[in-house]
Amino acid sequence: MATTVIVGSGIIGIATAYYLCEHQPGWSIHVVDSSTELFASASGYAGGFIAKDWFPPELASLGALSFEEHERLAEKYDGHEKWAYAKSVTVNYEPPRRKANGPGGEDWLREGGSRVDLVAEKRDVEDGNSPPWLRRVKGDAVSVVDNAEGTAVLDPIRLCQFLLGRCRAAGVRFHHPAVVLNVGPDCHDELSHVRIGFTDCSSETEIPATRIYARPNGDIWLGGVNSAIPLPPLATAAKPMRGPLEKLKATARQLIKSEGELEVVRTGLCFRPVTQRGTPYVTRVEDVDLRQGYRTRKGADGGVFVAAGHGPWGISLSLGTGKVMAEMMQGRELSADISGLGYLP
Repeated sequence: MATTVIVGSGIIGIATAYYLCEHQPGWSIHVVDSSTELFASASGYAGGFIAKDWFPPELASLGALSFEEHERLAEKYDGHEKWAYAKSVTVNYEPPRRKANGPGGEDWLREGGSRVDLVAEKRDVEDGNSPPWLRRVKGDAVSVVDNAEGTAVLDPIRLCQFLLGRCRAAGVRFHHPAVVLNVGPDCHDELSHVRIGFTDCSSETEIPATRIYARPNGDIWLGGVNSAIPLPPLATAAKPMRGPLEKLKATARQLIKSEGELEVVRTGLCFRPVTQRGTPYVTRVEDVDLRQGYRTRKGADGGVFVAAGHGPWGISLSLGTGKVMAEMMQGRELSADISGLGYLP
């Protein structure tokens, strides 16, 4: 039995370990992370919005699989209670005299724009059908984007903790803080020669459109106001900036009904690596692209694999990516078509 080492214990790494241990002993799987605290960035603080078919053709199959896996695990393990999973009616809110200055077209994922602008069918809703917590004002507009058929929400940190618990129960070994290799944006070591293209994980693009997700327990998540800042060496060093955070709080006071001051439960800063092409790499690295004559064992006996660059869709695509990665690493038939998610050396 081959030993598997996963570098990075975010939601995609932990999901890969979860699916791997369904078909191999947990003790043969090692997960390595450089931070003392797991899930300290996007995997623990993201909004948790998931979609079934909001993706370009290259991601359509993986997106559908992942959505199905989110629903399947929630039904099997009471995800509604354990990680606040719920189908979600998705609406687009336009304040009065809104200026459409965000990116559109096929660049929406790469540039951080809203996929809502590309949804073909939207319909206006009456005031009585608006989210009950939304503060309506004269001249605004609310349109339905998805009627809870293809979108859902969950709490990422609780899903990660559930997957972590399942992995530990199966015997998966976790090593943190620990560093196997530096595979960050400035790496100059053993993996710096693996030519998988450029992944911009050093900064975030300004995103003017605020995202708001209501969870079943009454918590309301807001995000989307950020700016280009350097990527810290460790996830635990990512701290919210005062200016954007205050701006987000002001937005919350404008949009959310409340008889008193809103309570801030948690704050966080998320880094979301995106590729230049706008879609992630989910692939096996061929031996020809490994320098110094490195050769890996064929099939399920070895290999170097990459799953990175999911951008704003890491939570949504996490389970599908983990499942397909496990299948690919174990030499099993793939549950989704990822032929468009390889790389150009």
